[in-house]
Amino acid sequence: MATVRFGIIGTGNMGGTHAGLLLNNKVARAELCAVCDLDPARLARFPQLKGFTRAGDLIGSGLVDAVLIATPHYAHTTVGVAALQRGLHVLVEKPISAHKADCLRLLAAHTDSRKIFAAMFNQRTDPFYQKIRGMAQGGELGDIRRVVWIITNWFRTEAYYASGGWRATWAGEGGGVLLNQCPHNLDLFQWIFGMPARVRAFCGIGRHHRIEVEDDVTAYVEFPNGATGMFITSTGDAPGTNRLEITADRGKLVYENDALLFTKNETPTPEFSRTSPKFFDTPPHSEITLPVQGHGGQHLEVLQNFVDAILDGAPLIAPAAEGIRSVELANAMLLSSFKNKTVDLPMDADEYAGLLQNLVRSSTGAKKEARPPIADDFSKSFPH
Repeated sequence: MATVRFGIIGTGNMGGTHAGLLLNNKVARAELCAVCDLDPARLARFPQLKGFTRAGDLIGSGLVDAVLIATPHYAHTTVGVAALQRGLHVLVEKPISAHKADCLRLLAAHTDSRKIFAAMFNQRTDPFYQKIRGMAQGGELGDIRRVVWIITNWFRTEAYYASGGWRATWAGEGGGVLLNQCPHNLDLFQWIFGMPARVRAFCGIGRHHRIEVEDDVTAYVEFPNGATGMFITSTGDAPGTNRLEITADRGKLVYENDALLFTKNETPTPEFSRTSPKFFDTPPHSEITLPVQGHGGQHLEVLQNFVDAILDGAPLIAPAAEGIRSVELANAMLLSSFKNKTVDLPMDADEYAGLLQNLVRSSTGAKKEARPPIADDFSKSFPH
């Protein structure tokens, strides 16, 4: 194979963006051959391509080697399973599924290691986050004590939520800010710091908008080594904040406003505490602005990496198997809030699936006038 033949399933905002990259020859050794969407108007934007209204028809057409799935969330599982079982390479948008039980079902369908299965976690290409990860995991910060990420620059208007019947409903998305806006942040959180051991969260349901899902979240986490963290997000704050602060033995690292500042202790905090004879002294330190530029190749880099993995065996930036972690964090936060309890990780996938299924039953999503997701009924997403 010299060229990867792509099909895109779901040609809305993100699917359309990916289509533009492929059609404009931004991705080397890749060709867009087919698209799928329920909306004929969307298909009409691609007259040069074979169009399908059913995902299964595209998957079985023989026209493509790989599919990029950019449908509403529940269909990520059903379409992904069908594509993997057909023997196609698969690249799925975030989140890889709406809930952990579906993630397990999707990942279990990847039985052929020769087929590449990746997730669109494009923020992993950002040099700032790569630098932070290298410092956190390479020992430059010493033991991490506390992580605080305030990520509230996700402001959305009522018009945004009214733009599609599937938006901001349990039946359509499976959640709100945690499932739509924050999968990248949750992925980076675990990619950099690892998975917490437990979560206690408070989720505001429709606190700032007329929606049935969460739009404001404050979560406290504990890591296996005793470190703690806070994850705070909202689509109702304006102006919002994006500030990641890491407190560690060797100092403090802050990422905000495209600047990475390391306040470096000359002596690690525990050693200074043990050895200083003074009551109120603090370790001498220096402030270093780390030289990081740009935000990486983002979606284009992930697409190219996916093609390179298929054709050359290149290691994936974001294997789909790692996508379950951000979904589990989001699920655990919602479960903790609804059940008013601390949730241990790994969490009980079936417990959350049961909670979500009850929320879906009462969801207004099915009553809205809007296009349904491409592929099977979302009820197939739950264990029976």
